[in-house]
Amino acid sequence: MTADTLTDVFEEHRPALMGVAYRMLGRVADAEDVVQDAWLRWSGADRGDVREPLGYLVRITTRLAIDRLRQIRARGETYVGPWLPEPYVTDFGATATATATAPDAAERAELADSVSLAVLVVLESLSPLERAVFVLREAFGYPHAEIAAMLDRGEAAVRQLAGRARRHVDERRTRYEVDPARRRDLTERFLAAAAGGDLEGLMALLAPDVRLVSDGGGKASAALRVIVTPGKVGRFLLGVARKEGAGTSFRFLELNGGPAVLLLADGRPDSVFQLDVDGSAVRAVYIIRNPDKLRSLSGL
Repeated sequence: MTADTLTDVFEEHRPALMGVAYRMLGRVADAEDVVQDAWLRWSGADRGDVREPLGYLVRITTRLAIDRLRQIRARGETYVGPWLPEPYVTDFGATATATATAPDAAERAELADSVSLAVLVVLESLSPLERAVFVLREAFGYPHAEIAAMLDRGEAAVRQLAGRARRHVDERRTRYEVDPARRRDLTERFLAAAAGGDLEGLMALLAPDVRLVSDGGGKASAALRVIVTPGKVGRFLLGVARKEGAGTSFRFLELNGGPAVLLLADGRPDSVFQLDVDGSAVRAVYIIRNPDKLRSLSGL
């Protein structure tokens, strides 16, 4: 391959590689570093035996992501308050499948679920190998035999890892089939009630077992514990709304496969709000305020 061809092939598959790395790490900057390392490996390797570039690149990216995840965990850093993944702008017309066609509605829902905040929080509790197998199998549909070859593991061992990871996720994450338009409508109603100080209207949207998870990372004000019950969640949100200044604005965008609200303070990202919904009820409210996790949203 010529240098231009090498670059073209890599750029064609970059969205898929970023999808693998982000799902593995839950951190945009780390995922970008892993993809850059994959490029260095790709540009400098002997590719004489490479018949299928995407599979080759996914293998490199997955192994690099496993190493990065092990390094992160080995540091044993203590995180202040609840942890949420870094928000990720999703564009499923250009991601993660091995085909060049855009995903249909069913495929889009599956992809959105695999990158949702709720699922990524659960994946954080898996071992690096379990997480890799889950991502490759559930998000990208690779057969067990191909995953085994990518990870230098036996197929039987990969099947065990896949089953264990799937059970772990299913036990801790209930999947809700919600129409995207309905989810957007519920998000708008939720935002209007909070901004208008309507506690009764806000509580009417919250499920009895609603949870609010707020991630400030010790660098921005946030709840240091998960807040539960409609009353406590509603009052907390109204307190947050009352603190908004004159320079505050917001915009809707798609993050992690679903509608989200980006709150801007004087034009700079201040917070991300996203809802986990079931029908007409909000089951969870996620608020990301750690400024380190909002840098990738600057300029949107």
